[in-house]
Amino acid sequence: MIWKILLFLLLAFVSIAGIAFPIVEKPSVWYEFPFIPGLEENAKIIFFHVPTAWLTVIAFLLSTIFSFRYLKNKNLDDDAKAYSAAQLGMVFCILATVTGAVWAKFAWGQFWSWDPRQTSIFAILLIYGALFALRSSIESEDKRATLSAVYSMIAFVTVPFFIFIMPRIMKGLHPGSADDANSGPVVDFQMNSNMQLIFFLSLIGFTILFFWMWRVGYRSIIIKDKLNKQLTDSLTG
Repeated sequence: MIWKILLFLLLAFVSIAGIAFPIVEKPSVWYEFPFIPGLEENAKIIFFHVPTAWLTVIAFLLSTIFSFRYLKNKNLDDDAKAYSAAQLGMVFCILATVTGAVWAKFAWGQFWSWDPRQTSIFAILLIYGALFALRSSIESEDKRATLSAVYSMIAFVTVPFFIFIMPRIMKGLHPGSADDANSGPVVDFQMNSNMQLIFFLSLIGFTILFFWMWRVGYRSIIIKDKLNKQLTDSLTG
């Protein structure tokens, strides 16, 4: 119960600090949002875009870990955990893509320009979209879990390349590209400590929310599978 209260407080603070405070005519120095030339208030999308991209990687990594555990132990509960993590990975990947497109509109002039960063995240969407197509085409739960686990482990090999390597070795518009004169961290928060504080609170809040959603997700899958199995046994018995 305590961690749920902390989650609520963190998300509430981030929402108020990132959205409500700038509308005050004379905000105090403690929560004043920095003025960034060219971006202005649009810079607040960083508090949503970066955490969703971060959780995309975490979710797919978690899916890979439990896929490996399933192949090792053949426990269908591990398959449920891997599947739930992959589902959330897709959700956060879509959110990262959408918020990135919004950023691109006011920073680059159009929603989509096939920048290496945009291309790489689109490739990840296709790769993991195929995972769900694979699962839906197999009826046997053991075979489905095994093939999904193998595919998930292979798919994750591409994630570090598309997220961390490809966008940095190719020329592009996104910060951190090969031709970026200020190459380094994608987001530099040293300009304002308040912005840095809000960002990390947002990152922590989103991460806690993710693990709560993941826990609820895999438990619901396990319960659903057990109910379906009991129903099938009762009908055949």
